[in-house]
Amino acid sequence: MKAMRLESVGNLFVREVDEPRPGPDDLLVRVEACGICGTDRHLLLGEFPSSPPVTIGHEFSGIIEAIGTDVRGFEIGGRITGDPNISCGRCPQCMAGRVNLCRNLQAIGIHRDGGFAEYVIVPQKQAFSIPLDLDPMHGAFCEPLACCLHGVDMAEIRTGSSVVVLGGGVIGLLVVQLARLAGATTVILSTRQESKRRLAEELGATASVDPSSSDIIEEITGPNGLVPGGVDVVIECAGVAETVEQTTRLAKAGGTVVILGVMPQGAKVQIEPFDILFRELRVLGSFINPFVHRRAADLVASGAINVEKLISRRVSLDEAPDVVRNPARAGEVKVLVVP
Repeated sequence: MKAMRLESVGNLFVREVDEPRPGPDDLLVRVEACGICGTDRHLLLGEFPSSPPVTIGHEFSGIIEAIGTDVRGFEIGGRITGDPNISCGRCPQCMAGRVNLCRNLQAIGIHRDGGFAEYVIVPQKQAFSIPLDLDPMHGAFCEPLACCLHGVDMAEIRTGSSVVVLGGGVIGLLVVQLARLAGATTVILSTRQESKRRLAEELGATASVDPSSSDIIEEITGPNGLVPGGVDVVIECAGVAETVEQTTRLAKAGGTVVILGVMPQGAKVQIEPFDILFRELRVLGSFINPFVHRRAADLVASGAINVEKLISRRVSLDEAPDVVRNPARAGEVKVLVVP
């Protein structure tokens, strides 16, 4: 079968490899769609730890083609979405319920072979059924939505909350929708790209701002701004130094900041600790998706989250390496690989 292999840092190729065989607790899944994520670009550049050589791709869904002898609750022909993050269940973090911080965490598409292939192996405990009448492309959004859902849960958005979302990529646009579902009445998206600002407002943002044309701190929090004095919650979804540094300046006293975007490992930003102390800000990191993949799959299946408008284009496995190697096109949100 064909698979997109990260052979070493900077070296990404489509190869012919053996079709995988499921173990007793595994499902063999024919991949219908797998999303290209910013993390895949970080993997290629060596900015996020991985275990090459490996088939990358962690945002996938597909059809069960075979099941192991010990698998229960799944049938050949069913459709699943895979939670790629496999915890050991035995380390102190797992025993404390913090499975996303597992000392032995292994991720499909990062440490073991993933979804940029015709077939992928999914342990049954990582598989979640989704309807057969669901658009097969939509299942690939369950994993990024689960990561967003964890971040929104951590933010503790309440009915009537004000929220700023920094970054207009797929994560930011999913967070906009989740913030509205959580009860936020003011949701402001900041991004340079006009097409993404328009899309955010179509998806529920009450306003959008262009950080390249104005001082967004003044535009949002100033005396004549959209939310004078600052917002209840700021969620950083871009993973760049500039937006991380804006987070604490946008939050009101007693507000919450959640860092959801992924910056390169080792990158640094400037934050004023006195400001965090004096205004008693909560600054939180949100890492992957503990115990929320089922909820994310149900949100996608129900249509409560609009993912169709987030699909920019579909590409083949042969085209996929060039997409990962190059920056996203202007206005592009999500590229799906269809093996």
